[in-house]
Amino acid sequence: MEKKHWKVGELAKLSGLTVRTLHHYDQIGMFSPSKHTETGHRLYSDADLERLQQILSLKQLGFGLDEIKKFITSPTFRPLEVIKIQLEKLNEDIRIQEELRRELEQLYEFLNQQRDVSVERFIKLIEVMKMTTNKYFTEEQLANLKKRSEQFGPEKIKEVQNEWSTLIERVRKLMEKNTPVESDEVQELAKRWRELTNIFSGGDPKIVEAAERFHAENPNNPIQFGIDGPLYKYIKKALEKLS
Repeated sequence: MEKKHWKVGELAKLSGLTVRTLHHYDQIGMFSPSKHTETGHRLYSDADLERLQQILSLKQLGFGLDEIKKFITSPTFRPLEVIKIQLEKLNEDIRIQEELRRELEQLYEFLNQQRDVSVERFIKLIEVMKMTTNKYFTEEQLANLKKRSEQFGPEKIKEVQNEWSTLIERVRKLMEKNTPVESDEVQELAKRWRELTNIFSGGDPKIVEAAERFHAENPNNPIQFGIDGPLYKYIKKALEKLS
């Protein structure tokens, strides 16, 4: 004869759970036996096993006990709705992981160029990366920046970065000489500054605006590559003079 009821120990063996866990599920009102013996021992039916399988499936999907209890005890419980909720959670997890990957990629590039980085600078760099991602650029803008970087390839990126370093140094020397921003020499550098900016921004004014706001609000941060507060203000004035 086919078995119709299981004692708690038998169900524990069958499900891979401990007796203590099954007792806990009963105590919190999430999973209780449909019957008891005359002496008070728990007896679980086929329907109970089906319910336990649903609980284990939800647990495997990553839901907490409170969420599972809410699903299981709801008269409108539908597996399809659970899958929808899990997909939403999974998509959010993927978004967070992609954001983390972007930050780590930027961090790798920075460390690859700057060999000596103190612990304090390293921590600050991580903070700035997160702040940049969350506060200044939208998800779409970050995706566009990444796409353009991939189109150029590592060699072109390195070439432009080297030119940036040279350009920044030239601008700094003129600034230290108090050269007027209207001068032909400064205006020539400002023009090239704009050209290099447009290479990676694609000429998107919103991206340029976001980058400028970041530089303006975070002088002397560790990813400026030498663009401190005074230098940024100097080149900004020169850029405003461009025709």
